[in-house]
Amino acid sequence: MVHPVFADMPTTVFEEMSGLARAHGAVNLGQGFPDDPGPEAIRAKAADAVLNGYNQYPPMAGLPELRQAVAGHYGRTQGLDLDWQAEVTVTSGATEALAAAFLALVKPGDEVLVFQPFYDAYPPLIRRAGGVPKLVRLEPPHWRFDRAMLEKAFGPKTRAVVLNNPINPTGTVLPREDLELLAEICVAHDAVCICDEVWEQVIFDGAVHTPMIGLPGMRERTVKIGSAGKMFGLTGWKVGCLCAAPVLTHGLARAHQFLTFTTPPNLQVAVAFGLDAPGGWFSTMPAQMQRSRDRLAEGLTREGFAVLMSQGTYFLNVDLPASGVTEPDRAFALRAVKEAGVAAIPVSAFYEEAPVTTILRLCLSKNDATLDEGVKRLAKARELSQAAAKT
Repeated sequence: MVHPVFADMPTTVFEEMSGLARAHGAVNLGQGFPDDPGPEAIRAKAADAVLNGYNQYPPMAGLPELRQAVAGHYGRTQGLDLDWQAEVTVTSGATEALAAAFLALVKPGDEVLVFQPFYDAYPPLIRRAGGVPKLVRLEPPHWRFDRAMLEKAFGPKTRAVVLNNPINPTGTVLPREDLELLAEICVAHDAVCICDEVWEQVIFDGAVHTPMIGLPGMRERTVKIGSAGKMFGLTGWKVGCLCAAPVLTHGLARAHQFLTFTTPPNLQVAVAFGLDAPGGWFSTMPAQMQRSRDRLAEGLTREGFAVLMSQGTYFLNVDLPASGVTEPDRAFALRAVKEAGVAAIPVSAFYEEAPVTTILRLCLSKNDATLDEGVKRLAKARELSQAAAKT
C-alpha cells in the first residue's frame, strides 16, 4: 500500500542518534544545529511581521522583497547577475527546493549522479521522481573527484548531477579546478547540475566558495539552492531558494507550487531584512564557527584523536583507526551515546554502496562547554571501545 521508495525506509541516522541522545541524557554533537539562537534583529523582525504584518498567502514564487534580496545578496557576495523576477523562487527550505528540482527536471529512467557521502534526502527524492541514482564514491582524507571518476560515471542516460559544496559531512570546500572539470563534463553530456550550496556562507580559513552557476557554460544548466537557515543559523525556519535560468525556473516553480505552494510571510520578510542589512554577520558568524572548530579540534587532538580538518559547514570529522579505535563508525557511535553520553554521526550512514566505515562526524556549532564535555566523553568512549577490543 505504501510507495516502494518509502515502504522499507529505515529511521534516519539523525533521528536515531538524537533520540538516543535524549534517552541517555547525552551531549549531542550529532545533528547539525547551532546553540546560538541566531541574529536577534532578524528574529525581532519576524516577530514584528507576524504581529503587525500580512499573514495570508504570499505569492507562490516568494515575496518580491525577498527575491530581490536574494538576487542582491548573490550579486554582492558571488558576483552573480540574477533576474529576481525570472530566476529566483523562494521555497520552504532547501530540502523542498531539492524535491522541486528533481520532480521538475528528472524523468523516469534518467540517471542522476550523486557523490557519496551525501545528504540522505538525495536518493529517495531522485527515485520518487523516477530517476536512477548513479553513485560516485569519494574517500578520505581529501574527498575529491577526478576526471577518470567522472568520465566513468557519466553516460548516455545521465540527466543531472547533484553537487553539495561545501560538502556535508566532510567539511570540504571544493577548489575551482574541480568545479571547472565537472562543468566541462556537464556541458559535454548536456547535463544539468543541481547544486546544494546551503553551506556557502559557513567557510573557514579564507577559503572561497565558487558557485557552479557562474562558471563558463553553466548559466543555463545549473540550479543553485540556498538556505537562510544555514546562512543565519536559524535551521528551524526552513526558508530556502532556487536560482536558475528562466527556462529551468519555469518548471522548478511549477513543481514548488504543488509541494508547499509558499512559505510563511513573516519569515520571508525577516530573511529579506537580514540579507539586505546583515551588518557584520557574514564575517562574524564564520569567524565564530572557525573558533569553535579550532576549539573542538584542539581538544580532540589533546586526547589523541586524529582530526580531519574542516574547511566549512558545521562539521568536523575524526579518523577512528588513526585515533586507536578498531570498531566500525556505527558501532563506536552507538557505544559513545549509550555508554559515554555523547552523540555523533557515523559517516557510513551517508553512503548506499561500499561505505567508508572509519570516520565519525561531529557538530562544531556548539558552545564551549558543550564542545569540551563532548571531547571528554568521546575520550571515555574510546577507552571503553579499546577495553572491549581486548576482551
